[in-house]
Amino acid sequence: MGVLDRMLGALGLSRRSSLATPEPWMWEAMGAVRTGTGVDVSPHSAMRLSAVWACVRLISETVATLPVHVYERQSDGLSKRDDGSPVALLLAQPSPMLTGVRMRELMTAHVLLHGNAYAAIIRNGVGQAVEMVPVQPQFVRVSITETRRLVYDLVLPGNNLPIRLDQADVVHICGLSLDGIRGLSVVRYAAQSIGLGIAAETYGANFFGNASQPAGFISVQEKLTKEQAELLRSQWQSIYGGLGGAHKTAVLPGGGTFTKISIPNNEAQFLESRKFQITDIARWFRVPPHMIGDLERATFSNIEHQSLEFVQHSIRPWLVRWENELNRKLFPPVAIGLRGNDVDTAPSPYYAEFNVEGLLRADQKSRSEYYVKARQWGWMSVNDIRRLENMPPVEGGDTYLTPLNMVPTATADDGGDLEKSE
Repeated sequence: MGVLDRMLGALGLSRRSSLATPEPWMWEAMGAVRTGTGVDVSPHSAMRLSAVWACVRLISETVATLPVHVYERQSDGLSKRDDGSPVALLLAQPSPMLTGVRMRELMTAHVLLHGNAYAAIIRNGVGQAVEMVPVQPQFVRVSITETRRLVYDLVLPGNNLPIRLDQADVVHICGLSLDGIRGLSVVRYAAQSIGLGIAAETYGANFFGNASQPAGFISVQEKLTKEQAELLRSQWQSIYGGLGGAHKTAVLPGGGTFTKISIPNNEAQFLESRKFQITDIARWFRVPPHMIGDLERATFSNIEHQSLEFVQHSIRPWLVRWENELNRKLFPPVAIGLRGNDVDTAPSPYYAEFNVEGLLRADQKSRSEYYVKARQWGWMSVNDIRRLENMPPVEGGDTYLTPLNMVPTATADDGGDLEKSE
């Protein structure tokens, strides 16, 4: 028995299972899913479908390019932005190879395609995070120890032994999960929808490029040998096949005739099927179709509202996942004293937060109306408004207005007015 047979035998397989004809579990191990269309869907092959590419790119670029700042909670309950803290600098440049934007874009794409994204945290001698290195999800195995802590085994190519990291040293962005440990891959669960989209795209390419359905047939009066029939077919295909042969004038030898075959009605729904696949894949990724180029149902009145829903329902859950994980791993609790053999801790006063104000901006007219009301009713100053518009503060712009045509409720009940109350 050969080496291959022994390996397959240990796995309970035979030679009929190979890379050319693998069994379903082998496709799962390789990160691919065999679909009913005959198309094998993996994270890489899924990205060849324009709708998947557009959804992944839209979400990952949006998350990556949003500003993320570090804040410190003050004793008065307010927060002060600290752009010079070590963690703020780390978020801006997590490693010598990657900027913060590139790392967040990469890891968000990982979690969208694989269900999980990982980055190993490198710490200095005092336990402070000094570098974050993203790791390909397929090289990470997650398990639980007896002390109910997560451990991450990095099975990197070329290494005989895995590298084990504690949960405190791994930033793990997890998608929708059924066990709270590993996220579910959208690509794997949407494999049939994605496979149908790839199949429709491939069919369309073959239809126009290689005449996947015969446009008609040629009949001649005299009997042809097999060689003569094959010669006539190949000559016809070379001259009139594909897009380059469209609308050319045909010359048929020997009194031959050409009979055209019309396209059946069910195949006339090809374009409708492709449109539906765009909507279906947008649904899987929870993206408004108009944001990936499908404007069929978009109108001037609803497109702005859909864009706000995209921020609230599509982007915000990913930002919260990022914030929770960064705050948990980069800002550990602070020791405040001893209680017997235990150390009393308190939450760190520092935290990271994304700024989505720019995404929530309405059009100029709506913003102007909002600012006017905010200024008149006294909850925003001139400089508050200018900061939101990325304008420098002005002298005297920190004062707040108080409406003078209203009085406290108790004063109104007593039949008094503002002058009497004073």
